[in-house]
Amino acid sequence: MFILDEYLNKDCIAIGNFPLCQLLLKNDKKYPWFILVPRRNDTIEVFDLLPDEQHQMWAEVTTFSEILKADFKADKINIGTLGNIISQLHIHVIARRKDDATWPASVWDKLPAEPYEQNEIEAIKAHLQKIMPVTFSFK
Repeated sequence: MFILDEYLNKDCIAIGNFPLCQLLLKNDKKYPWFILVPRRNDTIEVFDLLPDEQHQMWAEVTTFSEILKADFKADKINIGTLGNIISQLHIHVIARRKDDATWPASVWDKLPAEPYEQNEIEAIKAHLQKIMPVTFSFK
């Protein structure tokens, strides 16, 4: 059984699952900030995944990044696998806009998080249900 890191579980909202990765929404409404987590325990690095799983993970990241860029009219999509604090492999996918709160600087540790209201979370989920691929299942 897959176990999500407790920090990710506390700091994010579960949206659903691609065939390999769980999709989370970072609970900070300043940015369209999502996190994909391969549902494999004891996975820290990309190379800890089997080669076909690596391919699947990047396909899911690419698919979601393209959706995010088009739908949120992003100027840039930031993709990162840092893992200095949370060792569980997770991929940040952040839609950046030139008018966002910290452009062009990093989103990390610049401003305090602004949590979503429940109605905002439901609106994001409802919107994603219209645009996600059929391979995605919602929670």
